[in-house]
Amino acid sequence: MSKGWLSGYCLLSFFAFFVFCLSILCPLPAFSQNSFKFNYANFFPPTHKNSICVEEWIKEVEKRTNGAVKINYYPANTLVPANQSFDAVLRGIADIAMSCFSYTRGRFPMMEVIDLPLGYRDGIQATKLINAYYKKFRPKELENVKVMYLVAHGPGILHTKKPVSKLEDIRGLKIKTTGTTAAIIKSFGAAPVSLTMPDTYDALRTGVVDGILAPVETLQGWKHGELVKATIQNFGSSYTIGTFVVMNKSKWNALPDNIKKTIEEINNEWEYKQGKTWNDIDMEAYEYIKKRGNQIIRLSKEEDEIWATKVRPLLDEYVKEKKAMGLPADEALKFCLDFLKKN
Repeated sequence: MSKGWLSGYCLLSFFAFFVFCLSILCPLPAFSQNSFKFNYANFFPPTHKNSICVEEWIKEVEKRTNGAVKINYYPANTLVPANQSFDAVLRGIADIAMSCFSYTRGRFPMMEVIDLPLGYRDGIQATKLINAYYKKFRPKELENVKVMYLVAHGPGILHTKKPVSKLEDIRGLKIKTTGTTAAIIKSFGAAPVSLTMPDTYDALRTGVVDGILAPVETLQGWKHGELVKATIQNFGSSYTIGTFVVMNKSKWNALPDNIKKTIEEINNEWEYKQGKTWNDIDMEAYEYIKKRGNQIIRLSKEEDEIWATKVRPLLDEYVKEKKAMGLPADEALKFCLDFLKKN
């Protein structure tokens, strides 16, 4: 064995030992070993602040996993329609999706309690409730997906093309609704027309509907304020719509535990962030319609109570119907009402 060969061998061995020590002392970033790519389907248009909030979630996930998770975003129904989003996640067409429970009426019986006219005050309150409710009851209807977090908008109230100041004014009008809110409109004596948000603008423009039952933010975020002229603050009978962010369960289960932990931490932060976004855009929408000259009609205390009385039977009907299905509906409703009183 030559001295040159021996010297080279020793040098190579020393280099290998040095690299081994360096790997122990300076380990690679925790998320650099694998790469995970997902797609995210959403129905909000890209300029809507809820859509922007989702994009911020995506960026935060990519940042805090050091790029190990990459997510392609598809807003405005460009990947799947809003009412097919949940099934798209189950089938793996979409890895992650945001949509409304009520877009598939009857599919989520336990979650329907959130959409009842319980008299919501703001989006943070509603979002806190829907997440607390899910964590307590863990409905079986959501067991086949990974629930990332849930969202609920601020008070859903009435917006019409003509002024409405008493219940008689709404009778016979055609009002856009979504799933469970159809019953609210029926109780008011108007005709519900079931539509998704992306279809509502044209329905207002063409006269298919005379108004909408929705949070005030839609007047700016979806440009409905261009077509309606009056916003009626019927807070005593206000509702919200539960919205899910869910992920394909197999895709979630395939993630390493450290990535799951990081995403869960972000999800917990986004519960509040998305709820606050609803509050912020509601306030912005009020300023928007004021500048347009739209009327804001606050019902008198007596009139507001009349409207609230009209919708109260819906709570009893929910309990009766869902208990017949073997669901703990009375406990679910009580939890929601107690939570709103305390929060």
